Amino acid sequence: MAAMNWVSRIALHGVERGLAGLDRMAGRRGLQPAHLATGLQGEDAAYFFLRRKGYTVVARRWSPGHQPGDLDLIAWQGELLCIVEVKSRTAHDMTPAEAAVDTHKRKMMRRLARQYVRQLPMDVPPQVRFDVISVYLVPGQPKEFVYFEGAFGWGEMGERF
Repeated sequence: MAAMNWVSRIALHGVERGLAGLDRMAGRRGLQPAHLATGLQGEDAAYFFLRRKGYTVVARRWSPGHQPGDLDLIAWQGELLCIVEVKSRTAHDMTPAEAAVDTHKRKMMRRLARQYVRQLPMDVPPQVRFDVISVYLVPGQPKEFVYFEGAFGWGEMGERF
């Protein structure tokens, strides 16, 4: 994996700061409930986290449109397609953020991932990995990321791709 050059890192940092500023302005104006604002800030932070790690993010909040649910982030790590669920919190509670990715959520992510892969213009479907990123946005502290690569798989529920 090639490291980002310094120009790309500076540009990415500028976009991240600009987006954070817009999020703060929207929050001050009461344009979104606090829990939704936290979720969006966490997804934005996770997007930039993955970009810095060299991933190519190709979709955010992807939905097929005709069914409930969405996939937070879809990214390529080389030839590997990564379906990423982002869980954001403003405090370290007793239960970690990633615990919210329960059986129902995993089943929904598998269903949506199948739909996403089917619409790709490829003869052979890519290898897919399901990841979870917990983002802690604790006021007055730097963002904290806990990244679970391969958090679960296709076969957990007896399902086959």
